[in-house]
Order: sequence, then structure tokens, then C-alpha cells
Amino acid sequence: MTNNLLRVRDLCIDAPASKGPIRIAQGIDFDLHRGEVLALIGESGAGKSTIGIATLGAGRGGAYIAQGSILLEGEDIMAKGAARLRSIRGLRVAYVAQSAASAFNPAHRLIDQVTETIISRGIMDRPAARSRAIELFRKLGLPSPETFGEKFPHQASGGQLQRAMTAMAICAGPELIVFDEPTTALDVTTQIEVLLSIRQAIRDEGMAAIYISHDLALVAQIADQIMVLRHGQIVETGPTRDIIERPQQDYTRRLIAVQSVALPTRSSQPVMLEISGINASYGRVPVLHNINLSVAKGRTLALVGESGSGKSTLGKVVAGLLPPDSGRVTLVDRPLSSSLSGRSRQDLRDIQLVHQNPDLALNPRRSVGDSIGQAVTMFRGLTNKDCSREVAHLLEQVNLDPALATRLPHALSGGQKQRVCIARALAANPRLIICDEVTSALDPLVAEGVQNLLRQLQEDEGVSYLFITHDFGAVRAMADEVAVMRQGSVIAYGPTGQVLNAPQDPYTQKLISSVPELRVGWLDDIVAARTAPQNARTEKMT
Repeated sequence: MTNNLLRVRDLCIDAPASKGPIRIAQGIDFDLHRGEVLALIGESGAGKSTIGIATLGAGRGGAYIAQGSILLEGEDIMAKGAARLRSIRGLRVAYVAQSAASAFNPAHRLIDQVTETIISRGIMDRPAARSRAIELFRKLGLPSPETFGEKFPHQASGGQLQRAMTAMAICAGPELIVFDEPTTALDVTTQIEVLLSIRQAIRDEGMAAIYISHDLALVAQIADQIMVLRHGQIVETGPTRDIIERPQQDYTRRLIAVQSVALPTRSSQPVMLEISGINASYGRVPVLHNINLSVAKGRTLALVGESGSGKSTLGKVVAGLLPPDSGRVTLVDRPLSSSLSGRSRQDLRDIQLVHQNPDLALNPRRSVGDSIGQAVTMFRGLTNKDCSREVAHLLEQVNLDPALATRLPHALSGGQKQRVCIARALAANPRLIICDEVTSALDPLVAEGVQNLLRQLQEDEGVSYLFITHDFGAVRAMADEVAVMRQGSVIAYGPTGQVLNAPQDPYTQKLISSVPELRVGWLDDIVAARTAPQNARTEKMT
């Protein structure tokens, strides 16, 4: 059995277009050995996900392999036909998608979906498959692993769904897994646990992995090799340490340089949004406890905390999507109705929400132009040519080509879809935008551009942001104030510099210490630091 599991040569991928096929990836060559991780990095639309999915013998958004070979243990998987490809997918090769929420069937319990492949293919019977799933739930840090699988997808947080999908991919013990932004929806402490689990699974089971990401700090902890992509071509490739510490190309240097950000400092402003005594629940389960926060005009309040801490739930309360049990939300001294149906058209225009998951936020049957144009017509009353011009202007504002207005969402990258959602929110000229992980799907350069855009809007229009995120780099770049949430309560609240540079409580200290550093070996140092006290206690007891 050869150690070289995957060999890709001269891979070229085309996408259909009205004037003939467009080449979206060209001349891709690499080898991947058992137990190794190859990271694909680059800006949105660089071809990362398209190339990763192609190694599974699949196309994305109508894309197809125009030429080249993909050899899995010497077998050209593209030469065996559709039946052979179906027989290896889910067993020998597996995929962890960027958007776990759209990958699960909302009508079925998680345990049934995680175990479906290994049961239907006859690998395990139902009791054994269930035990295997529970074991993976525990390894991936999911709450109450014995009963977690009984939940339906809507009952789990975005981070929990991402880990459940990782368990589903690992369940059958495949030889190759393509991880497409697997930690995008995870908070910083959970990222460490998931990364450790993924890395350990690769080592223990001799798997190989293609790890698609825009987060270089995370890539540095798990990848053996890095391939930098731009416009569907290889910019440079090499061992992780060489790429991180000695990049040869200007584009790679720029990706690394944007990791450094500075805290914004600005004068005080009157209050735009006030959240007073908010308590909320899902059914009979309390999820928010006496939340008191405010956001000034033209300022940003960041909500941080682990998955399930209540960040997105608070955003839903402010947006009117979840009526609170008690408390009040006020916008510029105007009390808002607790329910969406009770809010005026002006209320709806003033507060816009950019969802964490663009796949769920965009209608898959509507073109980009139709989705944005609907908001332009609703809130500004523009139609026909005026509407089309405004749609083009909004796309340019978020650094997208106006020509994308004719495309359907499935033909866009994850980062492009998120920017479409931002453009649609901007169409209302809102006073407050609730940004729920708006940069989580974006590569560093594009994320920096979106952050610059959001800051410019603040300067020009005085718009305020409730910025929900687990990305502390984005917090430092965007936020004037930070509220740290845990189990539905605010445990730290104040100016960004004060909260991040001098955390007072152990939980906030743990969150900040879990932010990955852009250096090879950081994760190993963190693990060593955390196990040292345990070893010391063990030695003392013996």
C-alpha cells in the first residue's frame, strides 16, 4: 500500500456560461500522503472549494473537470463512472461543508443523519453506529453526547451543527476528508478542541485531509503543506513553516500582513440602541438573563462568547424575530414592539440583520440582482433602470462585480454570498445593522475590505453595528465596546481595549488565550500549558 494517497495532475475546471465555458481553475498539481494535511488558502472566489470538491469527483455550481487526472491510490476516480464514484463517496472520501445548517435535513434527528451512511452501506448495525456517533460527539466536545443526537438541526447552534457534520464525515473512517471552512462557525475555545480532534483523527486513522480555510493562524496549527490560490491558479505552495515564515510571493505576504490590526479610538456619541432587562427563552428553556447593553450612534458593540452563549439569540430579540419574556428594546428613544409584526415599516428599515449563514438567507431560486432589488424596491421605491443601477452600486460597495447580479446563489463562493447579504442590508439605508458573523466566511483580505466598508459607512452615515462574532481580530478592528456572554448572561462589558487587554474574569481570559497566533506550533504550546497543571496535581497526589 503506497503512502501517496492522492495525486492530482494538470487539473483544469470549467464552469458553463452563456458565451462558452469559463476556466475557473487551471494547472493544479499536488500530492497528498496518508496522515498529511494540505491547506488551500486564498481570497473568496480563488477556487479553494471548487478544487477541494473536485478531488471527490464532484462539481460545484455546474462546474466540471475539463482535463487532468485525480488518482486515489493510483485509481483514476474520474475514469470509473458515476456508479463507482457513488460507491466511494462517504466511505473512502468524505466532505465537511462550509455551511452545516444547509447540509442537514431539518425534518430528521441529527443521530439518524450522522449514522445514515454507515448503516445504509452495511458497515455497522444501528446500535453500533449509534455508539460510534456518541463517541465522536464526545470527542468533538458536543454537549450531553449521549442525548445530543436526539435534537433536530434547528435545536442546535451553528457551531454545534458544524461539529455534528464533522462527526458524520469521520464516522465511516474515510481515507480522505475535504474540510471546507470547518471552524468558520466556532468560537475560539471550541476551535481548539475541534482542531485537536481533527488532527488526532487524521493521525490515528491514517487519513489525509484537504483543509480549506481563510484563517492562516488556524492553518498553521494543522497543515503540513499550504497551497496559496488566486484566480484559480497556484500562487505558491510549500511546507507550512516556509509559507508562514518565508513567503515568496507578494500576494502571500499580503494575506499574512492583514493579521495585524489596531483598536479604533473615537469620541462618544448619543445612544442609538438600548437593551434593557431582556429575558428570553425558547419554549420553557431560558436562554437570556437580564441583558442590559447599549450601542451609540455610529459605533460598534461586539458580542463575543462560545457557541450557545446567547449572542445570536440576543440579535434576534433586537431584530424582532424572537419576542422577549420581559424587558425593552429602544431605538433612538423609540420603544420597539417585541414582535416583528408589531413594528412599522420605518422600524423594519432602521434595523437590518445580516445572517450568519448566507445559504439560508438567500433564496436559491432568485438571482443576486432580484434579491437585492427586492430590498431596493421595498425600502426606496425604485424600479426598473433606477433599481438596476442601485443594485450595481451596492454590489460595487461590497467589492463584487455588478455582472454577478444575473447569477444564482449556488454559482457564488461562500464569501461572495455573504457580501450579497451585506449589500441587501445596505439597500435599506439602516440606522443599525446586526452583523451575525458577517466576516466568518471571508478570507483575510476580503474580510478586511468588508470591515473597511462597514467603518466607512459609519463615518459617512452614522450607522451603528451590533457585531456578533467569535473572531477577536475582527473585534479589535471594528468594536468600540465588547460584551462577553456566557450561558445567556453578560459577564464582562466595557471598552474594547479594557476588556481585551486586561480581562478581569477567568472565562474572558480563557477566550482571549484561545485566539490562535500566526506561528507554527502555537496549538501544541497551548495544549502543553493546559496539561502542565493537571500533571503537577497528579504528581502531588502520588
